[in-house]
Amino acid sequence: MDIKCSSGSLNHDQQLASYLDNVETCPARSITIMRRSIASVVALSTAVVNGAALQSDYTPLVTSESIRTLIHEDALAAKADHLQDIAYSTPGNNRVIGSEGHQGTIDWIYDEIAAFPDYYHLELQPWPILVGTSANLSANGKDIEGYAVTLAPGGTVSGPLKAVPNLGCEEADFAEDLTDSIAIIFRGTCEFGIKVGLAVSHGAIGVVAYNNGDGTLEGYSLQKFENATTPYVPTVGITQGAGESLVAQLEAGTEITVELTTAVENATTYNVIAQTKAGDQDNVIHIGGHSDSVAAGPGINDNGSGTISLLEIALQLTKFTVNNAVRFSWWSAEEAGLLGATYYVLQLSQAEKDKIRLFLDFDMMASPNYAFQIYDGDGSTYNLTGPAGSAEAEAEFTHYFADIAGVNHTEIEFDGRSDYGPFLEAGIAAGGIAGGAEGLKTEEEEAMFGGAAGVQYDVNYHEDGDTTNNMTATYAQSFDSLPPKNSTTLGKRSIGYTGWKNTRGFLKRV
Repeated sequence: MDIKCSSGSLNHDQQLASYLDNVETCPARSITIMRRSIASVVALSTAVVNGAALQSDYTPLVTSESIRTLIHEDALAAKADHLQDIAYSTPGNNRVIGSEGHQGTIDWIYDEIAAFPDYYHLELQPWPILVGTSANLSANGKDIEGYAVTLAPGGTVSGPLKAVPNLGCEEADFAEDLTDSIAIIFRGTCEFGIKVGLAVSHGAIGVVAYNNGDGTLEGYSLQKFENATTPYVPTVGITQGAGESLVAQLEAGTEITVELTTAVENATTYNVIAQTKAGDQDNVIHIGGHSDSVAAGPGINDNGSGTISLLEIALQLTKFTVNNAVRFSWWSAEEAGLLGATYYVLQLSQAEKDKIRLFLDFDMMASPNYAFQIYDGDGSTYNLTGPAGSAEAEAEFTHYFADIAGVNHTEIEFDGRSDYGPFLEAGIAAGGIAGGAEGLKTEEEEAMFGGAAGVQYDVNYHEDGDTTNNMTATYAQSFDSLPPKNSTTLGKRSIGYTGWKNTRGFLKRV
């Protein structure tokens, strides 16, 4: 019996075996789950603020119920198939930043929205990025497999290898002089750009990053834009085993000379941004998700599900008018460190930030071993609140799942591991939902949602199996349920809302 496709009763061992055997056999189930998740997005994106509705005689004002009825599974499935076709028509079979597949994704989204020039202001926001393309690494003349790291420059450097103790996130980790040396640093705890910056400030001319888990560092990124005072240096990523071997040799007293060559593409990538021409342009509900995948595969759940969900909502919204402007954004390079959303927020003046009453993020909405997860905006579960308005966003999602859909839901840590992180840091209210990533479903969640406890929410997370087989209306109408602009709350988050960088979710991605 397929536990994804059946409501039959099984014991836990049967459920676990059945789930693992059948995880790819029922894509329609994930599309159904995604549609229900989208319905919650739509429900949240339609409630009413001050200001007159810009209605015409023939275009109705959007309501949660009216737009929800227009979201159909066949349309979502067709878009998922098309997104996968974009990936599979390219050499990499993916939609990773800098690839043909990602550019094809951007072009498709843009063209779909461009069909409604009277309804949306449409923008491609360009920004530069160094994308690692190839690397060569040798240690004492022996070749080691390595990958160029995105955001690091290309070049050839050689010199003695020196190990940085601990994790290289603190100034105290760099007591040894690194002048004209290559630093080898363990991955984890902070963005790798911080580690490279510290190494450079102590004289390093190159860096070797070694993984903190299984697999290679193909597609890895420094995750943080370069600081002009400590420019980055060529950086290569290697496996945990290769790194530990080099460090062990150094600790045994072996001198190692490294030669490192990286090649990069000086690329331009794009955020796609569409905003309704109708509605109060000074009161914006902003909805976003990332358009890129990892290098391993087409990324149909992560984050094709968010991409097509937002696109379908945006297309159906054209049948209505709105009181408040609705802005849709498809971010580039989330997988490289939330870079597209970070770039966007950095370009905003304070006046433009103040216009965004709420940002909602949608990432991984079709996880096969799903749970309906709501970001814990009020901090009641994980003790981290968001800026004023985040608690109200959580309450609206809770209202939809509990009172309208009549389904279970749970809360997840407001950990900033997706594109809402830069908005939190800017003091902008945020919220969102997800279906689950690499975390393991609990027994309690198995009872609430079905599936299998002890198994990842998405067993194909960041893998080549993230395919089609794996698989916003309240605030467009009103902001009455949100606090007034510029209101403050007694939050449990640190000043500037940077506490999310210490959460488990954030630490997993760096």
